[in-house]
Amino acid sequence: MSWNPALTPGCPDEIGPDAIETLIIPRARDLGGFEVRRALPAPKRQMVGPFIFFDQMGPAEFLTNQGIDVRPHPHIGLGTVTYLYRGSFQHRDSTGADQIITPGALNWMIAGRGVTHSERSPEAARQGPSSLLGIQTWIALPDSHEDMAPTFEHHGKDALPVIRDAGITARLILGRAYGETAPATMYSDTFYLDVTLDPRARFPLPADHEDRGIYVTEGSIRIAGQDFEAGQMMVFRPGDAITVQAGDRGARLMALGGETLNGPRHIWWNFVASSRERIEEAKRQWRAERWGAGLFDLPPTDRAEHIPLPERT
Repeated sequence: MSWNPALTPGCPDEIGPDAIETLIIPRARDLGGFEVRRALPAPKRQMVGPFIFFDQMGPAEFLTNQGIDVRPHPHIGLGTVTYLYRGSFQHRDSTGADQIITPGALNWMIAGRGVTHSERSPEAARQGPSSLLGIQTWIALPDSHEDMAPTFEHHGKDALPVIRDAGITARLILGRAYGETAPATMYSDTFYLDVTLDPRARFPLPADHEDRGIYVTEGSIRIAGQDFEAGQMMVFRPGDAITVQAGDRGARLMALGGETLNGPRHIWWNFVASSRERIEEAKRQWRAERWGAGLFDLPPTDRAEHIPLPERT
């Protein structure tokens, strides 16, 4: 869609620097061949709305016959969101889903009471040099849906609403914002946007969500006279009118947030839950390897190997 009155920006200098409640500098981790930068959970901030995990994958470059091979592993109590800027992934999970994701599309897997999935570079991508850059997030499920059956949804690039204004292109990946609603099934009030800004363009965050944050992936932005570069996350005070301005090179950012859950979540390895008891039961069942006889099964087309339960995390 074209111009939307909800996008009309105010002056970015009307807010003070104290409007930024938390500044997060992600931790970089080498996963063997590529690097991830983890913004959530952070020591001073577990969640932004229901978002409890936020990883930037790459940028990474692979030679012919190289790629990513994340073996089957389990989740409970969350939804996983995969969104790519460059490259491709083949997602397989225990619901039977087998889906290749490409840039601008959405993979949305709800673990509920228990799911297993793998993520690998497709064979076509291994036929020559390839690159990868993307964002993976987890959204903690509300108490009412922690025990739901696992599901998977894929929505292509053309299915996601795009909101445009002067110097702004914003693709709505999840939830609602600026009068638009993305097609993925949601279980709490959420927004998640991929925003590209021309140099000096100004972008107002949605004002009707409780928690709001920004992660800068390219370029830089200015907020209340302060500059923030790629690889930083800002979380804002609820209720403040927030407008960010792109730097001289423009910017690309992920805007995220929504309503807060009714309490913090416990996290252990790939498990998220409202109680430690749920996590202990998930650990017991994954260790038992009784595929198809409890919480977990392996993906039908990727059953040869799996990631064992770690000794500690």
